[in-house]
Amino acid sequence: MVKEIPFIVLCVLTLSLALLLKKFLSKSQTKGSLGYPIIGETFGFIKALRKDKGSEWIEERVSKYGPVFKTSIMGSPTVVIIGQQGNKFVLSSSDDVISAKKPPTFQKILGKQSLFELTGSRHRLVKGEMLKFLKPECLQNYVKKMDELVNTILLKELQENKTIGVVRLMKKLSYDMACNILFDIKDEQTKEAMFEDFITAFKALHSLPITFPGTSFWRGQKARARIVEKIIPIMNKRREELSKGILSSTNDMLSCLLAIRDENGQPLEDDLITDNFIFLFMASYDTSATLITMMIWKLSRDPDVYNKVLEEQMEILKQREGIEDRLTWREIQKMKYTWRVAQELMRMIPPAFGGFRKALKDTSYEGYDIPKGWTVYWASCGTHMDKDIFENPQEFDPSRFENQAKPIPPFSYLPFGAGVHNCIGNEFARVETLTTIHNFVKMYEWSQLNPEETITRQPMPYPSLGLPIKIKKRCSNMS
Repeated sequence: MVKEIPFIVLCVLTLSLALLLKKFLSKSQTKGSLGYPIIGETFGFIKALRKDKGSEWIEERVSKYGPVFKTSIMGSPTVVIIGQQGNKFVLSSSDDVISAKKPPTFQKILGKQSLFELTGSRHRLVKGEMLKFLKPECLQNYVKKMDELVNTILLKELQENKTIGVVRLMKKLSYDMACNILFDIKDEQTKEAMFEDFITAFKALHSLPITFPGTSFWRGQKARARIVEKIIPIMNKRREELSKGILSSTNDMLSCLLAIRDENGQPLEDDLITDNFIFLFMASYDTSATLITMMIWKLSRDPDVYNKVLEEQMEILKQREGIEDRLTWREIQKMKYTWRVAQELMRMIPPAFGGFRKALKDTSYEGYDIPKGWTVYWASCGTHMDKDIFENPQEFDPSRFENQAKPIPPFSYLPFGAGVHNCIGNEFARVETLTTIHNFVKMYEWSQLNPEETITRQPMPYPSLGLPIKIKKRCSNMS
């Protein structure tokens, strides 16, 4: 009898979940399919993303059901809304109707109190403090330090005629940038251990919330627990240094979070701080690593774009005055073509394929029901590849972001989201990307070893083989 109990419990659980899904199904009049019980259409969605065919997965359902359809992904019944007006509805609805709350996998890995999840006054408080380190006027103070760090890492990691994997290198570079610039974490052993855990944790974001040994979600939760275990002692030490006046709240973002007091004069809970520590690494590290990698991938494959980027970067060095040998904020602003290349890349291959929200009450859009408790999902491809918004959307054309005669409509270009919950790390990612590309093209020449290498999402887009390249120092190196 004892041996039969787990099976009975499993049967009851499965039946309960099936009935719950049936209840959800009966509530929604939106067209679509919830797929199989529990798993829904998650496997098909993830498989499409990993093959960089997420837009095809979306288009197939749009052609069958229209721009609003229901499905079930990441363990949640979901209404997918496609198009500019749909994006505006999802991303600008008030938090008491459609909240920023994410599916179970996001909540378990990033935390229930990350900026993704916070609403109202608590969201404004935490976001406001974070922006003190991430807004342009603050980033001006980081440019020289960023430039020195990138230069040091590239010289250390890259050697003459060496074959290297760009994905791994750029993840490491962006991770070191976040540790040094944003969080002032210097201990190499701690940094190395957390680096591997962050990679494992982020991979678990797009998975089924099944806590079974060996699954991606299980590994991600274990990795998150190890990150928290390592950051707690650092938090305790910073808290003590803050109380003694040894450290200022402006020293780094972790110290800033520890120094925050709410409307009642109380410090933030440790869970909220650790959740946002992990969240900030995603906002400042993985997005940047993705964009830098995709820039190098594009420059490897398009000689015309590469030559224009190289010309712009070398012209900046040529015009440099005095004895200054490090990048300046003014020089970053001159990298207009290089950033347009990045913008066009993010249009065609956006860092975030889409985004999740959650309906906190029964609502509707364009006559379609969205039941309370359901996830709401928007996808970038619904506007990024719309020929009515972007002329010849399949063509790579950075000039579309230059002196636009036809302005891009709001809520149509969404590499960093939009509205109140847009990515706060977007400007940090811009400066970091331009600083890295500047150093890379001025110091090295390179060739892609696998020209036919495809793109996969995990969940960010990356070259599937890690983008191995062969490099050599540039003869005209002016560093």
